[in-house]
Amino acid sequence: MEEKFIYFDNAATSWPKPDEVYRAAENYLRNGGANPGRSGHTRSINADRLVFETRERAASILGAGEPEELVFTFNATDSLNMAIKGVLEPGDHVIYTSLEHNSVLRPLASLRKRGVITTTMISCDSSGNIDLQDIEKAILPSTRLIICTHASNVIGTVLPVKEISHLAWNNGVLFLLDAAQTAGSIPIDLQEIKPHLAAFTGHKGLMGPPGVGLLYVRKGVSIKPWREGGTGSRSEEEQQPEMMPDYLEAGTMNTPGIAGFNEGLKYIEKTGISTISRHEFILAGKLREGLKEIRRVKLFEPGTEHQPVAVVSFNIEGIDSGELGYVLEQAYGILCRTGLHCAPCAHRTIGTFPQGTVRFSLSYFNREDQVDYALKAIREIVSRF
Repeated sequence: MEEKFIYFDNAATSWPKPDEVYRAAENYLRNGGANPGRSGHTRSINADRLVFETRERAASILGAGEPEELVFTFNATDSLNMAIKGVLEPGDHVIYTSLEHNSVLRPLASLRKRGVITTTMISCDSSGNIDLQDIEKAILPSTRLIICTHASNVIGTVLPVKEISHLAWNNGVLFLLDAAQTAGSIPIDLQEIKPHLAAFTGHKGLMGPPGVGLLYVRKGVSIKPWREGGTGSRSEEEQQPEMMPDYLEAGTMNTPGIAGFNEGLKYIEKTGISTISRHEFILAGKLREGLKEIRRVKLFEPGTEHQPVAVVSFNIEGIDSGELGYVLEQAYGILCRTGLHCAPCAHRTIGTFPQGTVRFSLSYFNREDQVDYALKAIREIVSRF
């Protein structure tokens, strides 16, 4: 391999981005610079148009009913906090799965510790499969919210979120979808899944820069503002304007990031999510099959009900995951992530707590020869250690 390094950490942040993403963010900083919706001059109006265009494009790709149902945030963590703390009241009960990220676990733990809410965690099996009956049995008269990740950031299992959403609707419970690992990598139709709330980040599969996320709030869902302040609209009013999305978008936006995000969305439109998904699926399948053939490698395989995302976790018997990650980078130039991946309950679920795993996460910009090289590296490491 002539490359200086191979990037296999796309589940944390995708890289590289399309060139248009870099150019748009830089161009905005150099030649735009204005605050959208705050002034009447040309640059501010152009910035407002950019935000509107990006919101419409995201709504089209994700299947939102109306663009105003999508609120710009800073990342999926921001979106999840806004959703969780925006709908829950004292005495509410929350159901979540054992595959959730700390962006769900920690807000819930904080509210639980303060005595605001009670919670029930539904355990998945070691492949990430979940029994819908376990969720239904956990629903109480006080249950307000069910939270589920769309795909595990540890083993790639895609959960039956459409069925979970249907269960929530039938029981008068809100459903919050964490789509941080799936948006841009597999098709998402919010009208088909029908979550009441959904969290997205721009810097992973949607190919945008860090610092931009989305919160989907289905029309009619009541939610408290996470932050209040300047919106550029109805400045004479003392209270936060109730019209969406201004209601949840107080403060100056990351407009350079939104400019780059818009170009990432354009790239996805041009390429096609089905093309991206197929490429990532083929690469991840090749990687999984190759790892199965290497002695001492323990592969943690995803459930098979739905096509998994391109997240592959494994360990090598007798080698610490952190040490293996160090060797992969220093000796082979392979950048990956090791440890618990901000999902400790998921690692308890698959039996890898507290050591964690080595995680290779692939993107549309990875290639088959990179997978071949990584498998060769693993074989060499196994033979030497």
